[in-house]
This record gives sequence, C-alpha cells and structure tokens, in this order.
Amino acid sequence: MSSVQANRLKKGMLIKMGDDLLRVFDLHHLTQGNKRAHMQARMRDIRNGRIVDHKFRAEDEVERAILDEHEMQFLYKDGDIYHFMNTETYEQIHLSAETLGDFALYLLPEALINVEFYDGEPMGVHLAPTVDLKVIDTVPGIKGATAAAQVKPATCETGLVVTVPAFVNEGDVIRINTETGEYLSRV
Repeated sequence: MSSVQANRLKKGMLIKMGDDLLRVFDLHHLTQGNKRAHMQARMRDIRNGRIVDHKFRAEDEVERAILDEHEMQFLYKDGDIYHFMNTETYEQIHLSAETLGDFALYLLPEALINVEFYDGEPMGVHLAPTVDLKVIDTVPGIKGATAAAQVKPATCETGLVVTVPAFVNEGDVIRINTETGEYLSRV
C-alpha cells in the first residue's frame, strides 16, 4: 500500500477510498481564517463514472492506487474512443474520452504514452510534463510584439485552446505544460 498526504494530491492521481477507485480531476487548497487548511477534491469513480466531492484535511493520509504502466502508442481517435497499441506485444486497447478527461487534448497520433493499468484493466494515461502542438487557428500576430505584451487564444491541432502571446501565429509549434495547460514557449 502506498499512501500520500492529502496536500500532495495532484490532478490525474488515482486513489482508493474504501473499494472505490477515484481519479482526481479538480483540486483546491483552501485555508479559511484561523481554521486548518484542507484540500477540496473533485474526483471521478473509474468504475461507474459518478462524480465524488471530498474534503481532506491537509494532514490526512490518502491511499494511492498502485498502477502498472506500459508504454503504448496512441493510434487514433474514433468518436469518443481512443485506441492504443502496446509497442512490444502489439495488443490493442481503447479508452473513452470520459476516462481520459482533459488529457485527451494532449494526444497526437503515433505518440508514445504510458498507459496506466490497475489489476490488468486500463485506467488512464500518464503524460510527459510537456507536449509540443501546432497552432491551427489564432488571430494574426502583431509585428514587434513581445512576450510581455497582450495575449490571445490559440487553437491547437488536437482542439486544445491555449492563451498565447501576441507574436504566436498559425503554423507555429508551441510547448504546453500538460499539468496546467499553460503555454510555455514557441518551439
């Protein structure tokens, strides 16, 4: 059994509460006045899809689900189903868009991804800290714009919309933090 303090929970973690397997998809650290700090977590039950809200005290110990990771290649998206192939055994699996959540917006065909398994069942993906995506739609750049100037929305090739500096143009490849969804740099 692996446990982690509640204040160390991160978006995307898979935890066990009783017999339930829950994936954290939203997390807020709250401190109210002179009261103790706590973590407000919104999680999705992996098995039945229901949403669970839970308040943890910062010092609470939370049981982390032990996952096996296998490197797999993302093949393609078919509707709301994402198909992956094990690069060693050529076995194929699929995950739903609901299971992947926001992580689906960082998947490019043929990319190598670590897929997480619990008791032989695929539960989600573990992404690299950053991903490089091509900008397919944004308003034209402003000549002479600097990084400290205005920002604008940009749509990437996977459908992800990111706020970027004004000098980023259509066709540029940008680096994005997969944990926060923020623009880091132009590649």
